[in-house]
Amino acid sequence: MDNMIDFSGFEKIDIKVGKIIKVEDFPEARKPAYKLEIDFGEEIGIKKSSAQIVANYKKEDLIYTQVLGVVNFPPKQIGPFISEVLTLGVKDKNGNVVLVTPNKEAKIGEKLF
Repeated sequence: MDNMIDFSGFEKIDIKVGKIIKVEDFPEARKPAYKLEIDFGEEIGIKKSSAQIVANYKKEDLIYTQVLGVVNFPPKQIGPFISEVLTLGVKDKNGNVVLVTPNKEAKIGEKLF
């Protein structure tokens, strides 16, 4: 495979556990999305993210959901919004995004290893 990396490459990606604390519609996005505010704990704080998860999640069901996010990518401009972290997800059988979440309550700010 041409896209192989060694373990030191993986270690550079800082994936942390966060808790969604605010969800808003994002009508300016090209594809249906929400604007999220995610608390990553004392060290990182509250960060913003855009997520195309409208098909599988209602705004009110996302509050206090734990998610995994890449916190050391540079901010990305998405329309009028600056996304500060990449909230991780995978496609379901219909091609819609499903969030990657811990299956038990995890410590906020904890690093994935």
